[in-house]
Amino acid sequence: MPAFTLVDQPDSFISQLDDLDHVGVDTEFMREKTFFAELCLVQISTGEDIYCVDPLNGHGMDEFWTDLMRKTWVIHSGRQDIEVIYQTAGKMPLKMFDTQIAAGLLGYAPQMGYATLVKELFNVEIAKSHTRADWSRRPLSDAVLQYAAEDVEYLLPAFESLAESLDKKARLGWAEEDSAQLLNPSLYDMDPNLAIERMKGAKNLRGKRRASAARLAAWRESEALRANRPRQWIARDSLLLELATALPTRVDELSGIDGLPAGLIRRSGKALVAAIAASVSDENNYAPPLPPNESQKVLLKSMQKQVADCAADLGLAAETVASKRDLSAIIFGGDRTSKVLGGWRHDVIGDRLLKLL
Repeated sequence: MPAFTLVDQPDSFISQLDDLDHVGVDTEFMREKTFFAELCLVQISTGEDIYCVDPLNGHGMDEFWTDLMRKTWVIHSGRQDIEVIYQTAGKMPLKMFDTQIAAGLLGYAPQMGYATLVKELFNVEIAKSHTRADWSRRPLSDAVLQYAAEDVEYLLPAFESLAESLDKKARLGWAEEDSAQLLNPSLYDMDPNLAIERMKGAKNLRGKRRASAARLAAWRESEALRANRPRQWIARDSLLLELATALPTRVDELSGIDGLPAGLIRRSGKALVAAIAASVSDENNYAPPLPPNESQKVLLKSMQKQVADCAADLGLAAETVASKRDLSAIIFGGDRTSKVLGGWRHDVIGDRLLKLL
């Protein structure tokens, strides 16, 4: 088990990392009962030492975050970690290297877990014995903290090994490019006006019902943000869709909606009816997506064949080069900003796909 130091005064500690360019970073957080995940621990590896930084003890972290963001972070499957830290600190690192992304670009299985990667690279077994720990509890036991420390112990050695192999294949820039895509704030900013895109079943609504669903989704998103509670705790998707379909015009009609809790009607009935009423004047030219026609199906298969052949030549999984979802977005959604058509993918496959289009 790795040795570690528990840090309870982050601002005083951060100067110890002044001479470092790269640090391994991982986080532990809780999100079962809140809209925003609660950051509970930040693990940092320097290659020689491991620090478990406690963000819940009330000490200042402004200097800690500012200085830490100047480093290049080595992280594994970092999207959730970046999201939690961005929502907590309002900042992101300037650069990062995601070892999961890097491994995929060397032909390892896509979405490979950290423990599996450590086993592959170093033949070391990492026990996943505290995956369900309550990280918000204090004090944290030594056993739990050691588990957290293990999650960064091999990050910097993995970075060195993967970067060397990628450089030999002239793919180091690929990994840096794909890792940098996770530092786009738009991935993590919550815009209530876009909440309709996350509501299951809403894509098939039309006209006023679609407009009502969009306003109801925006209302729920705002309420979830305000109360810091999960969306489904505010109102389930199925209930909002039922409201958008029934289009009640008075609060007393809400009790006729099957499954609509009386408490929700009491607290928010007026807001729900107002959202539906306001949708009458919304400009709504949305049309449900059409099923793919035969030529589009043929095009998708042709693109998938091109991607599969390209990936085989590179020794990669096809989804590492371009997933079916990526290709469908280009064909059916007209997404010409897709990552598949730019960067390193443009050079190896994107230009061929554009010619098919």
